[in-house]
Amino acid sequence: MSVDTSPRQRMIADIQNASFYPELVLDTIDEALAGLEPTTHMVQVETHFDQNEVHRHITALVLAGEFLLVAHLDDQNLDEQGQQVVAHVSTETLHVSKISTFTVSYAYPQPQSYTPGAPVSEVSMLLCWTGSQRLDLQPAECPDPSCDADHGMTGLAPREDILVRISAGADGAQQTQQARTFARALRAVHLQAGSR
Repeated sequence: MSVDTSPRQRMIADIQNASFYPELVLDTIDEALAGLEPTTHMVQVETHFDQNEVHRHITALVLAGEFLLVAHLDDQNLDEQGQQVVAHVSTETLHVSKISTFTVSYAYPQPQSYTPGAPVSEVSMLLCWTGSQRLDLQPAECPDPSCDADHGMTGLAPREDILVRISAGADGAQQTQQARTFARALRAVHLQAGSR
């Protein structure tokens, strides 16, 4: 008996294994792909704690030829009992040539013992295509404890459309390797599209 290991079937299996509204995520991705066939993908489920509430999000990056689909879904309780829930879904599809910045960062544990092919413990991908800029501001501090002057604001203004971080400790070694494989595939397509 053979097992279907097509890119589409692997994507479906990974989204189902994520167990976060899998049918809704799959329908959303299928609609956004508009008939394109996935060549590789990456799925990340994140959990955030906000006081006494738990929030989960799923992000799926799907490469289909020279197109990248970014799908994100989170949910929100509309009542205290959690009986009324709404899901917020967003998708964006773009040609990889539109990606202006593609940064991949890896973390390697015990670099003094590194050998070629050693697994990474963390993969971070930063992708920019629209020039979106996020502002993280806070009041500027003064080292003089007796100073009461207004020193204005300080902060960061990173350009990012999406930043994804996968770590072996939080997501598992298999997810980290999948993120690395996805990053390599996206980089190869991005470089080919940019050389034309």
